[in-house]
Amino acid sequence: MEWHKIFERHSLILVLGIVVVISIGGIVEIAPLFYLESTIEEVEGVRPYTPLEQAGRDIYIREGCYLCHSQMIRPLRDEVERYGHYSLAAESMYDHPFQWGSRRIGPDLARVGGKYSDEWHRDHLADPQSVVPESIMPGYPFMAGRDLNFRQAANALSALRMTGVPYTDAMIENAARDLQAQTDPYSDYADGLQERYPGATARDFDGNPERISELDALVAYLQVLGTMVDFDTYVPEDNQR
Repeated sequence: MEWHKIFERHSLILVLGIVVVISIGGIVEIAPLFYLESTIEEVEGVRPYTPLEQAGRDIYIREGCYLCHSQMIRPLRDEVERYGHYSLAAESMYDHPFQWGSRRIGPDLARVGGKYSDEWHRDHLADPQSVVPESIMPGYPFMAGRDLNFRQAANALSALRMTGVPYTDAMIENAARDLQAQTDPYSDYADGLQERYPGATARDFDGNPERISELDALVAYLQVLGTMVDFDTYVPEDNQR
């Protein structure tokens, strides 16, 4: 075991040895990325956001909700027991930027979809302390009275397609129409919405059928989080072999 002394006595050799070891490790980690088409396991059910959900996500980011709420359930027992199945990379594959993280002031929202009613979300966003007395979250009552500006809905989808989100020409062309159809379950265009976005729910999210508000969009986004994958039937790719 005398061979290591050459590294201890000669700093230059030690530095070269460190560089070699780090280089080998880096090559092992990075090289596969050049020939793998994707490092994300595709999961059945995961789809791009509808125009309404995407508008809600933009509002979520605009208001800084991500500063207090992560969307990443780590594979730790306490997290899984509290929030549900650990997060899959595929669930965020169309998120730009993604909302992962581990610093939380409020609870993680990766599985908040369907956990509460639309009415609960409306009350919580207008006056958080009315439903969670110990909450330090500020209220956002203005959203209910602010019309959603969706004139640029098609442009938003076009920009996301440039990042790799698979929005089709039909999705972009019908963006504004699909957005309006998702707030009205009796719309003549509801069938087209379902064809382009399987599983999308259509209803009046903000409780006011007379207008499409920012609250409609944000509640629609919150209600879809964590609902695309059916974990009762989900089998990890490694277990399918």
